[in-house]
Parts: sequence; C-alpha cells; structure tokens
Amino acid sequence: MCGIAGWIGDGNTDLAQRAVRRMTESLALRGPDAEGLETWAPAAGLMGSTAVLGHRRLSIFDLSPLGHQPMLSEDRQVGLVFNGAIYNFLELRRELESAGYQFRSRSDTEVLVHGYRHWGMQKMLAKLRGMFAIGLWDAKARKCFLVRDRLGVKPLLYTVKGRQLAFASTARALHDAGFAPAIDEDGVAEFLEFGYVTDDCCIYKDVRKVPAGGLIEWSDGQLRESAYWSLPVADAHSRISFEEAVERTESIFLESVKLRLEADVKVGALLSGGVDSSLVCWAIAKLGGNIGAFTIGTPNDPMDESADAALTAKALGIPHQVISVAPEDSPNVDQLVSAYGEPFACASALGMLRVSKAVKHEATVLLTGDGGDDIFLGYPEHKHFWMAQQLANRLPGAATPVWQQARKLLPNSGNVKRAKHFLDYSTGGIGALANIHDGLPLYWRNDLLGDRMKDRSVRQRAIAWSHASAKNLLGEFLQYDRKTRFTGEYMTKVDGGTMRYAVEARSPFLDHQLWEFAGQLPFGLRLHNGTLKAVLRELARRKIGERVATGAKKGFGIPVRRWLAGKWGADFQQAMMDSRLEKAGIIQADKVLDFWKASAATGEVPNQLWYLFVLEAWLKQENRAAAAPQPQVQLSGA
Repeated sequence: MCGIAGWIGDGNTDLAQRAVRRMTESLALRGPDAEGLETWAPAAGLMGSTAVLGHRRLSIFDLSPLGHQPMLSEDRQVGLVFNGAIYNFLELRRELESAGYQFRSRSDTEVLVHGYRHWGMQKMLAKLRGMFAIGLWDAKARKCFLVRDRLGVKPLLYTVKGRQLAFASTARALHDAGFAPAIDEDGVAEFLEFGYVTDDCCIYKDVRKVPAGGLIEWSDGQLRESAYWSLPVADAHSRISFEEAVERTESIFLESVKLRLEADVKVGALLSGGVDSSLVCWAIAKLGGNIGAFTIGTPNDPMDESADAALTAKALGIPHQVISVAPEDSPNVDQLVSAYGEPFACASALGMLRVSKAVKHEATVLLTGDGGDDIFLGYPEHKHFWMAQQLANRLPGAATPVWQQARKLLPNSGNVKRAKHFLDYSTGGIGALANIHDGLPLYWRNDLLGDRMKDRSVRQRAIAWSHASAKNLLGEFLQYDRKTRFTGEYMTKVDGGTMRYAVEARSPFLDHQLWEFAGQLPFGLRLHNGTLKAVLRELARRKIGERVATGAKKGFGIPVRRWLAGKWGADFQQAMMDSRLEKAGIIQADKVLDFWKASAATGEVPNQLWYLFVLEAWLKQENRAAAAPQPQVQLSGA
C-alpha cells in the first residue's frame, strides 16, 4: 500500500521534479515510511522525453531500504512505482529465478520489474494475483505504462496535455501539483446524483481514471487504452450443481486467504457478526494462521455486533479483541473530506475511518470481508432484479410503452410505489433503474441548484428504457453497478478510509480467480431457493454454524441524516450562510436553508443535503489548497 505519482513528457526537468515531489507530499499519509524520486532525462543536445517517478511507501514486504521505490532494473532501463500487493509474488519470483534473474530484495515490487522484462506487460499482468496500481517507465522503448488491477481495488488517475502525461494515486495529488486546476461540472453532477464520482468521471476537468482491468500505454505523446481483463458473464446453461459450487468456492477461497496472510508486518482480521468476515476468520483458523481478529464495539448502539463476533471467535478458537469506541469518537465531515481525493459522501466511510484509526495500533494489514455480496449476490436488489427479469421474459415487447403511459396514473407512495418500480424494472431495464434513482431530481424539484448546475444531468439518466434490457436485468445491473457503485463507492470507501491511517486492507473475496468462478455461476444457483448469497451462507452453515449462516446483515451504520437534522444542524446552517458552493454557482443557499429547515423538523433530512454538506466542506478545503503556493508546471511546450 503506497502512493504513486509521475510525469512524462517534453519540458523542464526541474519543474517536473518539483511537481512530482508536490504530488508525493500530497500522498504522504498513504506512505509514511519512505519517499523516493527518480528522473530520466535525455542526454544533452538530444531530443526525447523526460520521465520522473515518485513514491510514498507503506512498508509491507521487505521493510529494509532494498524495498524502497521507485524500483529500477540494474541498468536503469526500467523504473517502476507500485501501490498494492502481489499475493503470488513468491511463486512468480521462483519462476523468474529459474530463468536466471537475480533479486536484491524480498519485495513483491522487484518481481514486477523483472517480470516486465521477462514476459512483457500483457503476459505479466495475466500472471498477477493481487491488487495494484502500477506506473512503469521503459527508458529504452520511451514508453510509460499505467495499469490498474482487475477489480479496481487500487486507484490511479492521469491527465494529458499536449505531449505530457501526469499521473497519481489521487485526484487531490494532481490538483495540489497544479495539473488539475478547474472543477468539472459533470463530476459535480455525478456527486450530487450519487454521493460519489464514478470511474467514468472526475471532480476535476481533464482528469481520467485508469479503468479497472485497464492498461494505458503512453509513447511519444500518443496514448492508447486497452482492457487486459474482463469478468466472465453468468452461464445460464451451466450444469454445475449447488453442492459442486459450494465445494469449489471453498477451495478457491481458502487459497485466496492463504495468499493474503503473507506479510512482514502484523496482520489482523476484521470480524463483524456477518457471514463474509466470519468466513475469512474461519479460513484463517483452518489454515493455522496465528492471526488475531478485531471487532469495533459501539456500546449501547443497536448496530453493535461485538457480541455476535465474540461468539464466532470462540467457536473458531481464534484470538479476539473488541475495540470499543464511543459515539463522540466518530470522525466529522472535515476528516471525511481530508481522507478522500474527491468529494465522497458514503456515510459508512465515517465508520471505515473509525475502524482504521482504532485498528492501526494493532495491525498494519487488515483482512476484510468486502466483495462477497457483490459477486455472490448478497444485496436485496439482486433478488428483486432477478424476479423482475423473470417477469420481463414473460411480457411482450409492447409492454414497455403501454406501462410507461399507465404508470402516470398511479400514486408514487407506499406499496403502490414499490409495485410500480418493480414493473418499471420489468419493462424498462437499466434505463428505468437509472431514472428512478432520486438524486438530482430532488434538487430540481426544490429549485436548489445555481445557474452553473441547473441544466446539468448525468449520462446515466440518458439510458433509454428497454424491454431487451429488462430481460437481462440482473446481468446488466451487475455490469452497471461495477462501473458505478462498486468502484466509485465501495472500493473507494475502503481504500481511502484505510490509507488515511496507513492500514493495508486485503479482502479474499476480491480475488479475481474467485470472481471468475462465481461470475459464471447461474443467477438461480447463486440465489438458490431464493436465498441471498446462498453459496456463502451454505459454506458458513457447514463450517461455522446456523447462527452465522442465517444472521441478518447489519453493517456499520452512521446516522448522518439524523445528525444533520440535529447535532450537526448548526454547522450546516453556518456553512450555507457563507456558502462557497453558492459563490461557485452550484447552489442557491437560501433555498437550501429553507429546504433544510422543513426537512430537519421531521428529525431526518434527505441524503442530498448530506451530499451538499460534504461538497461544501470539500470545496472549502479545495479553495484553501488553491491559495497555497504551487509549482508552476508548464503543461504544454518545452
């Protein structure tokens, strides 16, 4: 786990070094253990690109200086900065050693340097099992490669102007170095819609995110983007039995956990009362790992899971510690803004920050249960969309226009509203789902937006209603969700929250081989007998017990909507009375305050007001950073 940055292009070498160093300073919390910078400049009098790579290190493998980055080949022809972990690096190292390569360190990073030279980029990527963001400079070929892991666990962003490329682990790092000076209205619109910015957009103009499973190649001022991996789709004709699916899942999962126990620092596991984290701890116990489990206790909170977690730990026979935190220890909105490179209003991120801060003193690597719900179908909407898809396949194509007219006659509340939405999904597919989402429409209905944003929408709302989409609703939703909520919210939440306190989060359920297997399982099998994530629940029933297998999902909730109506209300009002968002033309503060007063009287405000509170705090910090001295980087020309 680290922070990476770089600059490639024709320009002033000293300015480029200062800019990259400014980015690494911005990334300091991601890598508190060491800092490095390397430069490649063309020989005097010769034409060619200058390359500068920068790195902030959180030491996990090989804690000595031999593991520092940027890491170079002996002849300096290959330089690499890397954020993440290659879990199968020992296996790859043995393969490279047998081919004659000699290693100076015990780090996974050196495997990438030699692996690139031996196999080439594409073949090397096919061998990697891990989470990673990579920036690699090939001095001989004069090429830069940017790579992101298959599921988008680790972030990587870049910007191009003319013949110059800059990249970093966060949007804030690019901004702080002067590469991203202007806010993008499309990014703001996405945030107002979802409470986060998806991977197809950025809060800053002209900044792009390397896609999950994506490879960027930059050479001589030309950029080429390709995908080196895609997730297999569900095979409706598969003959695999439920029993076989459970057994195969167990085998791949155990291997995934085993790989993630490797580290040169203390490793722990996060244990809640749920299925996924309990299975992680079961696997650790079965593998004989001498790993302690940690549960964040919230005394007197109805969401507290420490009692359930203690029962699970006792049944598994693993060391267990409850770390109690009081409600007043919850992070505030300013801490939330400082942890994430873009505005981010996922309320449970406050819980993630709380967990990371509490666990940091006990472990540097933390195994989590993230990802199980997403691939094994554990969310209620998965079952709803599967049922809607089944209905869609029984309806004629003409049902879509007929229903679009009929639905206007029905009320939009209570049980009628739920039934109405179900028919929307069954006739309109992803187009209906994207338009039913109540993000921007609340601002529109209450005239809360300023002139700069009044006519803005998001491209997701342009997706047409389609009966064909409805007939494959769950499959299309999973693809849509991976490009929006999964990478934009779930992966971002864990990465930003843990890296704020220099903790490396590893989830065995985010193993790409497990996803390749589970992704091909028929939906009906993953929802066996109408049970959410039936495969994992059955595995938990067999290995841990009925209590865990049938337990309800609680999560780590933070009641921001209630707090914004109550104890944070005065802060919200103060922010709106001197609103930077209003000055930027994004909102009409007086109308926002009127709407807040009416909403707060009910004891809870809509999510959209929480989004504005976060965006206001983010813009305040952004303006403060813009006022600080920055390197004057020339983005075009020499």
